[in-house]
Amino acid sequence: MRSHYCGQLNETLVDQTVTVCGWVHRRRDHGGVIFLDMRDRDGVAQFVVDPDTAEAFANADRARSEFVLRITGRVRLRPEGTQNPNMPTGMIEVLAKDVEVLNTAVTPPFQLDEHGKVGEEVRLKHRYIDLRRPDMIDKLRLRSRISHTVRAFLENQGFLDIETPVLTRATPEGARDYLVPSRTHAGSFFALPQSPQLFKQLLMVAGFDRYYQIAKCFRDEDLRADRQPEFTQIDIEASFVEEQDIMGITESMIRQLFKEVLDVELADFPRMTWQDAMDRFGSDKPDLRIPLELTDVDDLMQQVDFKVFSGPANADDGRVAALKVPGGASLSRKEIDEYTKFVGIYGAKGLAWIKVNERAKGLDGLQSPIVKFMENIVEDLLDRVDAKDGDIIFFGADKARIVNEAIGALRVKLGADLELYTQDWSPLWVVDFPMFEADDNGRLSPLHHPFTAPSCSPEALKDDPASALSRAYDMVLNGTELGGGSIRIHDQTMQRTVFDILGISDAEAQEKFGFLLDALQYGAPPHGGLAFGLDRLVMLMAGAKTIREVIAFPKTQSAACLMTDAPGEVSSEQLKDLNIRLRQKAKADSTAE
Repeated sequence: MRSHYCGQLNETLVDQTVTVCGWVHRRRDHGGVIFLDMRDRDGVAQFVVDPDTAEAFANADRARSEFVLRITGRVRLRPEGTQNPNMPTGMIEVLAKDVEVLNTAVTPPFQLDEHGKVGEEVRLKHRYIDLRRPDMIDKLRLRSRISHTVRAFLENQGFLDIETPVLTRATPEGARDYLVPSRTHAGSFFALPQSPQLFKQLLMVAGFDRYYQIAKCFRDEDLRADRQPEFTQIDIEASFVEEQDIMGITESMIRQLFKEVLDVELADFPRMTWQDAMDRFGSDKPDLRIPLELTDVDDLMQQVDFKVFSGPANADDGRVAALKVPGGASLSRKEIDEYTKFVGIYGAKGLAWIKVNERAKGLDGLQSPIVKFMENIVEDLLDRVDAKDGDIIFFGADKARIVNEAIGALRVKLGADLELYTQDWSPLWVVDFPMFEADDNGRLSPLHHPFTAPSCSPEALKDDPASALSRAYDMVLNGTELGGGSIRIHDQTMQRTVFDILGISDAEAQEKFGFLLDALQYGAPPHGGLAFGLDRLVMLMAGAKTIREVIAFPKTQSAACLMTDAPGEVSSEQLKDLNIRLRQKAKADSTAE
């Protein structure tokens, strides 16, 4: 129906006849001559309709915003003084000969160039309108290009694109499963996959050596800016590999991706142990663009007459950390109070601080409500953090987990608020993760998943599981975990040892993972892989604030689709087919029985 997209029209087509289809972006009537700005996915072009073409003029006259038109006309240069060099089609216009109204449109819920004045809920309710915005088109075009580049790279490296099931069985992988009741097996349920983890391991057992998939995954968990109930994963697995192999392949892929798509040469990927990351940044995904680090001061605080500090400093699970902010003494008390509220979100009971006004004056050059409690160690403390005049030092004192989360988050917020970023992109690898983490009751659970290989023998793992490290690795970019992976357990002895430590009996293991355990008996090769969050990757590369901006039809923060009103009720006949009966808990509320 058309010869060109709107955005393709330029000076090379002058005096040629073109046919274009699209939406009316703007209509202007200038003294009997109608100007139509037409829009499609490639851009906007200007069309001129004069009264000499009566039928075309009549159709243009009744056209309104978002009408769908087909226009045929001759390309010509715009008159001198009306050209727009900032617009790809700004040097030309099309003198219309024929204007056909393909469809009308009611007034849209918001104008595309005024989307910022309406709430996200309105835009998500009418997502098909929101997606017409050039900004959204650019983001989804970028997403498509990223997917294409990834596929081309992996295919060139000998990886095969293999699909794995979406309807599978529930397995404990760290989050709640989305369950699908079975009509043919009354009382039984499928689960939507949290990841293709078990199936890609089975593909390795089957001998498919190098596998990849851009896979849909599902997790029923609380949402946030970079999390959705359904998300897309670039899933990669290979056999006869070690950590360096997987890390090398995927690092090369990301480097090539940034070069081809953004023309960005990423810096070196430094490697940092998990422990080092937690000690220095309070996070296992540190943003290295921010030149602030946490400093341990437990030893200095053990004897101070201030239990807020001495208590955690002497506790086995405690930590006292300092965060020096160069030039931060200029922060007002109101700003400090706001930061105190902020760390409270992460469980911190308060935020102690010292302003270094004139260090040469000793205590008289410091401003803080806590200095009086630590007169004997102040100089050592200032030396420890290398404090200079004009700096402020913040302190976190509590259980190590709370200090890391609170002060680590404060570091990131200060970096953004004070614009401390030293570069645009800062990638790194985080390695040597603990194999397990303990809850408040001392019960161990896998830090990643129970199929991650430890870096020690089964015997050493049994002797001291709490100290064991795993063969896991995460790629981090600008404080966001792009992807994580590990070398997998490929022999039954090690897998059963891990299950024993986790308190999973043989019977339970057989029930939940029997098909994997059975497969490991039949010559499973050493293997490992890594999975990237495609949505997060696109979000970062697009400069978007949330992954909802780079997903065509996302869910809200409450895991709902405003456009389709999902989730929704189903008919009693459908429930009967599935052998499900609803029990009314309260008016307008029900749960599956």
